[in-house]
Amino acid sequence: MTDTENSVGIVTPQRFVFDEPIALEAGSELRHYELVVETYGELNSDASNAVLICHALSGNHHAAGRHSPEDAKPGWWDLVIGPGKPIDTDRLFVVSLNNLGGCDGSTGPASATHDGGDLWGPDFPQVTVNDWVETQRRLASRLGISRWAAVIGGSLGGMQALQWSVSYPDWVDHCVIVAAAPSLTAQNIAFNEIARQAIYADPDWRDGNYLAANAQPTTGMALARMVGHLTYMSADRMSDRFGRDLRSGSFAPDSSEAPLFEVESYLRYQGEQFSTRFDANTYILMTRALDRFDISDTAKGDLCNAISEVQSDFLVISFSSDWRFAPNRSKELVDALVANGKSVSYANIESDGGHDAFLLENEDYLAIFSAWMKRVAA
Repeated sequence: MTDTENSVGIVTPQRFVFDEPIALEAGSELRHYELVVETYGELNSDASNAVLICHALSGNHHAAGRHSPEDAKPGWWDLVIGPGKPIDTDRLFVVSLNNLGGCDGSTGPASATHDGGDLWGPDFPQVTVNDWVETQRRLASRLGISRWAAVIGGSLGGMQALQWSVSYPDWVDHCVIVAAAPSLTAQNIAFNEIARQAIYADPDWRDGNYLAANAQPTTGMALARMVGHLTYMSADRMSDRFGRDLRSGSFAPDSSEAPLFEVESYLRYQGEQFSTRFDANTYILMTRALDRFDISDTAKGDLCNAISEVQSDFLVISFSSDWRFAPNRSKELVDALVANGKSVSYANIESDGGHDAFLLENEDYLAIFSAWMKRVAA
């Protein structure tokens, strides 16, 4: 297939306004909020073919297709969403949104407050995975959907999918959890804290009030992204891609602060790109939500008990080189599902892609994903 033949094509985001207040898990209330959404495919007559895509930390609503013919890149999960792809839009109606607290159109720290005056900034209330699931449920109702054929996500998106199966078991027929975990390890939380400290140390952070001062903590954001991106890649992939290759002119007399190695240049580029497109307050909020997620919290740390009421059929996928969300964490969830007598399929994919492997082309990954999703579409 050509890129045009298996693409959802040109897509236009939609904005949904919710005037019903939402009580957030941390104790605050939002009187109203907006969610930016994209949909792909057609909802069938009995609304039984709807699939929800939950995004990861830096993701958004734009999961597939392009916003204009001139776009250099398609949506962040175009690899698996489209006609004939694992999430087949010829048969499924796919819903993808920018989560509450995001910075790509949904209400978040860069939005105006309830009174329409000042921006929320650092005063935007902390949201949790539970809060996201609740807003997604309200969105589903607005779209005429009362049950998901599948809820699907990778990384933090996979945690949302798991939370859906626990919070609303009668809403979810199938649950796909890719490169995720029932909770973060202390090491993962530590990496997120290092990233946050990089942002706080930027003089333009201004206690989170940088937008009011017409400033941006771009240096801190770039460092935060560099730390994060480093943990998403495997050592083997970095060695294969960059090795110890030097940049041209690395030892020129005026290059004392310039990167010497290709890997340095790559990380700086990633950091600079991210720092200009992602809101720092949103980054703080999202990493805090990620840190706080623990599906076993309501069962006093007992994972088996926490998931005992789920009704979904599960597909859990991990990647051999993912050390940020290691395969043993997926296996931990799978073992708990099996102990509860639940229907679960599990695959640990051989890959050198690290945590980012769920976004990369891999023949085994796509074959397993596609075969399993045919059951959903049927």
